[in-house]
Amino acid sequence: MAGRNTQTESSFVPLAVPHLGGNEWAYVKECLDTNWVSSAGSFVTRFEAMVAEYVGGKHAVATSSGTAALHVALLAAGVEPNDEVVVPTLTFIAPANAVRYVGAWPVFVDAEPDYWQLDPAILADFLANGCQQHGGQLYNKSSGRRVKAIIPVHLLGHPCDMDPILELARRYSLVVVEDATESLGSKYKGRMVGNLGDIACFSFNGNKIITTGGGGMIVTSNQEWADRASYLTTQAKDDPVEYIHHEIGYNYRLTNIQAALGCAQLEQLQQHMDFKRRVAEKYANRLTQIGGLTPMSQAPWAEGVFWLFTVLVDQETFGMDSRALLDRLGEQGIQARPLFQPLHLGRAHQESQVYQQGVAQNLFRDALSLPCSVGLNQNDLDRVCGAIDQIWAAARQSPKVPSA
Repeated sequence: MAGRNTQTESSFVPLAVPHLGGNEWAYVKECLDTNWVSSAGSFVTRFEAMVAEYVGGKHAVATSSGTAALHVALLAAGVEPNDEVVVPTLTFIAPANAVRYVGAWPVFVDAEPDYWQLDPAILADFLANGCQQHGGQLYNKSSGRRVKAIIPVHLLGHPCDMDPILELARRYSLVVVEDATESLGSKYKGRMVGNLGDIACFSFNGNKIITTGGGGMIVTSNQEWADRASYLTTQAKDDPVEYIHHEIGYNYRLTNIQAALGCAQLEQLQQHMDFKRRVAEKYANRLTQIGGLTPMSQAPWAEGVFWLFTVLVDQETFGMDSRALLDRLGEQGIQARPLFQPLHLGRAHQESQVYQQGVAQNLFRDALSLPCSVGLNQNDLDRVCGAIDQIWAAARQSPKVPSA
C-alpha cells in the first residue's frame, strides 16, 4: 500500500529507490565481457568476503533473497519441524514465513513503545512463565512444542536491544538468528548488527540501503553452519562432477551480475548511511514544527541507519490519521508507506500464538514512512515537507464533526 501517484512521472517522489553512483557499470560490464553472468564467478565470492569482513563475521553465504537467507539460516541452525521460534509481531512477514517453510511455528512477541523493536520484557515473560524446561530443552506450556530460536528483527534500520535478548537466549539455550535485512551498517553499543547473535541475515532488495536488485546474505562465525548453508543453497549437490543429491536443497544462489552490483554498492555504504542520516535530521527539524507528527526515536545505545524515515501521526493533533495523510500525499505524487500490519492480525499466521499488549497495533495504525532515497534532493525534501505542512494547515481549518 502506498500513496497514489496522480501526477506525471517526472513529478513523482518515490519512497526509496536505488542510488547507483559508483563502480556498478564497470563491474557489471566486466561480468558481461567475461561471460560470467550466472551463479558462479569472482564477484560472488568477493561480495561474500566483503560483507563478512564489514560485519565482523568469519563466513558469509550469498543468497537469492533475504527470505532465502532466513530460510536457510534456520535450517543451518537446527530448527526442525514443530519447533517454535520467537518472532516480533511488528515486522515484514518474511521471517515468520521462513519459520513455516522449515515446518516450525512462530510465536509472536509485541514491540516496545520507545524504539519499536521486539520487547525484551515480554520475551522474558513468555520464556519464564509461558514455557518450562525439561531434558535440557525449553517447551511452550500451551502448545507442548520445543522453543528453539529467537529472531530479533532490527526494524527500519534501528537495532534491537540485544543484550537482554542474548542473555535470555543463553539462559534458555536458544539460537539467535538476527534479521538484519533492514539494518546493514547499524550498530548496537558500538557493535555491528549481523554479528551479535549466532547467525544473521541481510537483504539487498531494491529499496534497501545498498542493493543487488534482489538478493541476500547469511553471515555467521560457525564454520559448520556456513558450510551447511552453502550446501543447501546450491541444491545440496554432493559430488563436484556427478549430479548426486543426498537430501533436498534449494536453488538460492546469487548471480555474479547481482554480486557485482553488491560489491560496488558496499564500497559506497558509508556515504549512503551518511546521506540517510542527514535526510533524517532535516526531516526531524522540519516536521517536529508540525503538530501531531513524531519521528521515530533513536536509542542512546543505537547508531541507526534510518533505512526508512518514519513518523507517527496523531490523528487528534494533526487533524487526520496516517492513511488519510498517505492518500493526500499520493494525490500530490509523493509516495509514502504504512508500517507492517502486526503478523498476529493477518490470516496467514492466525494459528500462531501471540504475546502482545497492543503496542504493535498502535504503531501500525499511526506510522507512516516518507521518501528517503539515497540521493533525495533538497527540492524534493522541501516539497514533501511543504505538502505535509499544507495538508496539516488545511486539516486544522476543516470543521470538526462532533461525535455522537
